[in-house]
Amino acid sequence: MLFAGRWNRWTPAGRNDGGTTKASLYHGRLYACIERTSVALSELEIARVHKVVGAYVTARRPPLRVRPELDLAYRVTGQSFELFEVRPVWRGAPGEMSEQPIVKATFVKTVNAWRVYWMRANLKWHRYDPHPTVRTIEEVLSIVDADEYGCFRG
Repeated sequence: MLFAGRWNRWTPAGRNDGGTTKASLYHGRLYACIERTSVALSELEIARVHKVVGAYVTARRPPLRVRPELDLAYRVTGQSFELFEVRPVWRGAPGEMSEQPIVKATFVKTVNAWRVYWMRANLKWHRYDPHPTVRTIEEVLSIVDADEYGCFRG
């Protein structure tokens, strides 16, 4: 079986296990892409994430004169939010920026908790072992501030 993307699973055509199916050719064989639909956060939960994480980012952003060289930002996608630094690309085109991830938290409705992830040098997200799950967004942000093992900001 070939896996492509986070929410898509490629299986041989003709097999369907509950998702939306699209046919595709891969190395001469017909495969079907079954798209997993994830339960995203509700509008109220998204507004709460924007309020709490937005206030956190606003309180910790550098002064205006420094922001072209270093800034702090976040994004909410699906049921996750990601906090990251924004910097200009070294030896890149003027205005070209790069993002350095700090933390990613994913809400799991079945257990009503947030899973906390950090990005290793292999550029893959890994669970933060000291606190793999927490109950609130505030706890996620306090873990980032404490950063006991230096995983988030080095």
